[in-house]
Amino acid sequence: MKAISIRNVPDEVYKSLQEMARKNRRSLQEQIKLILEQEVKLKNRSFLAGAAQWRKHLLGRELTDSVNMVRKDRER
Repeated sequence: MKAISIRNVPDEVYKSLQEMARKNRRSLQEQIKLILEQEVKLKNRSFLAGAAQWRKHLLGRELTDSVNMVRKDRER
């Protein structure tokens, strides 16, 4: 594994990271590493791949037409 050193972190950002780490019962280093990992995963995940996953997940389900449901509800 590689090590990264970050310089000139604004005081507010540093304090916020410390607070996040404390709330999540992690060390500051663990918290920053987790944030970086999550950001990289989000960046690498394509929209189309995510949409394909949802289509696969919803395959075979009968989805109702919400427009008709709203219209019927408004008529009451």
